Amino acid sequence: MARTAVPYSNLIPNGNLADPAGTAVTSGAGNGGQVAAALPEQTMLRVSNASGGSGTATVLAGSLPLAIASGQGNLAVTVGNGAVQWIGPVESGRFLQNDGSLIVETSVAMTVTAFKVPRNT
Repeated sequence: MARTAVPYSNLIPNGNLADPAGTAVTSGAGNGGQVAAALPEQTMLRVSNASGGSGTATVLAGSLPLAIASGQGNLAVTVGNGAVQWIGPVESGRFLQNDGSLIVETSVAMTVTAFKVPRNT
């Protein structure tokens, strides 16, 4: 399998956003979700688990030259069955991939939503 594209849901300054369903992602290394053209410091990830068991969502550390702090490693968050975890914002110096994306891998099938927080509100 391959990584699933996770599009941004833009939060609206002085407005509202209907709750998006999110994107179902496949578990396992090399799978999960990918947010293209990511702005890590403006990104919140909502990870929902309805797989029947607890799982882990991992934001992968980037690589040099973009992610100078990538040596700090991945960010792993446990998501219980029926639970939702919010991850972020995260720093680009640790998590931005060389193609400008953020990658989230999961140990069980989960739903990921990427929210872009407006910068000037």
